[in-house]
Amino acid sequence: MKKIAIGALLTVLLAAALSFAFRETIAMRVMQRVVAQNLTSSPLTELPDGLHVGLCGAGSPLPDVDRSGPCVAVIAGGKLYIVDSGAGSSRVLGRMRLRQGQIEAAFLTHFHSDHIDGLGEMMLQRWAGGGNAEPLPVFGPPGVERVVAGFNEAYAQDVVYRVAHHGEAVVPPGGAGGAARPIDVPAPGAAPVIYTDGDLRVTAFAVDHRPVAPAVGYRFDYKGRSAVISGDTVKSANLQAIAKGADLLVHEALSTELVEVMTRGAADAGVERIEKITVDIVDYHTSPVQAAETARDAGVGHLLFYHIVPPLPLAILENVFLKGVADVYSGPVTLGRDGTLIQMPAGSTEITASDEL
Repeated sequence: MKKIAIGALLTVLLAAALSFAFRETIAMRVMQRVVAQNLTSSPLTELPDGLHVGLCGAGSPLPDVDRSGPCVAVIAGGKLYIVDSGAGSSRVLGRMRLRQGQIEAAFLTHFHSDHIDGLGEMMLQRWAGGGNAEPLPVFGPPGVERVVAGFNEAYAQDVVYRVAHHGEAVVPPGGAGGAARPIDVPAPGAAPVIYTDGDLRVTAFAVDHRPVAPAVGYRFDYKGRSAVISGDTVKSANLQAIAKGADLLVHEALSTELVEVMTRGAADAGVERIEKITVDIVDYHTSPVQAAETARDAGVGHLLFYHIVPPLPLAILENVFLKGVADVYSGPVTLGRDGTLIQMPAGSTEITASDEL
């Protein structure tokens, strides 16, 4: 038994020594397997048929380690759609294993910089990574033409470089960038269908983000499941009407209490410009409790907060952010962060939330 034990120990030591000696080779082989796995697996094929919503950006213009710029990924029938594309959202999609080459269309709610400043990178990744021969359709209210044209121009020389380097068969020149698809801003009470794809129907509706105008939100319906995405807005009766009976409400939220703390901090520091900005932003966003009131009155099945203002670097601040929400809305609530995924399988009433990062 003693000889067996010594032999086993020597075997372990030898294996450890070999692993150490060949650690770089082993690491590269593991890396190769991971790359192959990431290129052949995707939530688009792994999720059940249904309507699923992921946050590729749960934050705002303010830096937050857990939340990139606003971005919502919608998966319907195994196809991928994007609502807004804030800074860092393209990379979050990569971490979520959602391949940007498979994006069917993008929908912009409005043209504040934090909702569009990741669009150029996302369009590039869709083209170069997916080899698409047609540009990304980008839907949005009037003004989307100027936004898309600007990104196309900014990336024009990059397109030349990549085609010259990789060849037209790999990166078809005609697939670079985006193609603007302007939509009319609906009147209050109206929600016209602006996009269909098989069983998917996307409707747009007006929201109030003044002085930012135009601004819209979107509702996605697929095989009896539904999700409403607010974009940026004050509490909106129109949004509430459109969200009536929806499974999921993805709503922006700003904590007045926490922003006031920022205002006082800026005043203490004597930085009047930041003090003024933090005062101003309160009047064109929705508080968490107001969003909860909308969810309650619309009878939605699940409330998901995104566009979180301000950043929440400490867990205790999440409690402050959500203060009063449970008193208003009795349904399930998820405080979003990058990688949050809500699954809504077709043919059921099931709604589940998970963290994919």
